[in-house]
Amino acid sequence: MGLVRRRVAVAVVALLALAGSAVVIHRVLAPAEVSTVARGGWPAPVTPTVGVVGRLPAAPLIVDGRLRVYAAARQVYADQPADARARVTPFWSYRRWPARLAGVLAEETTVVSRWSDGKLVALDARTGRVVWRADGPTPDGDDRARRTGAATVWAPAGLAVGRGADGGPVLVVSGGGRARGYALADGRELWHADGDRSCRTDLGTTAAGQAVAVDACGGPPVVEFRDVTTGTVGLRWQPPGASAGTTVTPLGCLAPRSGCRALRTAGPGDGAGRGWLVGAGSPVAAPALDAEGRILAGELAVGGNGPVLTGWEARTGKERWRRGDLGPVRILAAQPGRLHVLTEARDLVTLDPVTGAERSRFPFTWSDEGFAYQPGMAYAADGYLAVERLREDATPDDDDQGWFLTPEPVLLAAT
Repeated sequence: MGLVRRRVAVAVVALLALAGSAVVIHRVLAPAEVSTVARGGWPAPVTPTVGVVGRLPAAPLIVDGRLRVYAAARQVYADQPADARARVTPFWSYRRWPARLAGVLAEETTVVSRWSDGKLVALDARTGRVVWRADGPTPDGDDRARRTGAATVWAPAGLAVGRGADGGPVLVVSGGGRARGYALADGRELWHADGDRSCRTDLGTTAAGQAVAVDACGGPPVVEFRDVTTGTVGLRWQPPGASAGTTVTPLGCLAPRSGCRALRTAGPGDGAGRGWLVGAGSPVAAPALDAEGRILAGELAVGGNGPVLTGWEARTGKERWRRGDLGPVRILAAQPGRLHVLTEARDLVTLDPVTGAERSRFPFTWSDEGFAYQPGMAYAADGYLAVERLREDATPDDDDQGWFLTPEPVLLAAT
């Protein structure tokens, strides 16, 4: 009898252990989200000193000049103040499991996160609280960005914001040939459009309140302009001379893929291009944007020719200013009222894009780390500029250690 009781006791213990393990496994592996909201109030805006203000391990999005938002593999989080010298304890944080973070977008005080399972989660930047959740198209491609997260926050594929005729912001999300429009305030789906992912490419939004896509399903590509609020296609425009393989690139965007004011079309393999200003009607030719490497900064096309940097009227090609005193430069980014270029001596020079006048200039490095680097991705907003620094001999096949200059490769500057 004692032997039977012992066997029963052992069996019960084993079952309890198994049940406990199942609970632990469920807690670890089950889908979950963890939201850690802000404990303090919305930080005051800051007026940073012009120059390099910080060195960061991750790429920041600047929100309202007060907050920095970052991306990790399964987390979006924020710190403050915006001009802190280093990354500090998170102001708020939001995690999901097992989905991976695919894109982040900030508009006013709303931060939208997009996840590998198609979920959209909007957060209030002032508190980190979830404002709304919605189902969206599954993202295209690989969502594994390099360790800075720059591709996730500075160039989020298939994620853009446009403003309709009533001024209300609309979130446009695309993937798998599908596009969806959502009211940014509450996540309501306003419209949807389905297509073939093999021949449809969504580009972003225009400053005139249109969602732009390239449709090559019926032959040579056609650029489609869709009202961001209603989803109604107002214009289908085929670039002159378009053929299979013609590419369309947005230019002059006010934020990553959002509020774009121009396009460049180019034929396959020949390097030739044509620039176009986009607005409420059909695209208008802008010859000053034809050349590869030229950007739209404000109302002017800007580009370099050897040691001379020039600004032209985009539509007429009339020269408005030129700077031959900077030497060869690399254009890093533009934002309203500022054009950021990097000289061969690694001075960061910020110009007024209207006149070419110099607003600021300083060595773009940190402490004694030197100037032996090549610039990677760059981002500009609210008077700040953030740039990845890569090793001079880095190639795309390198791992992160061989790709980035240091463990904290992102320089943040106030201009």
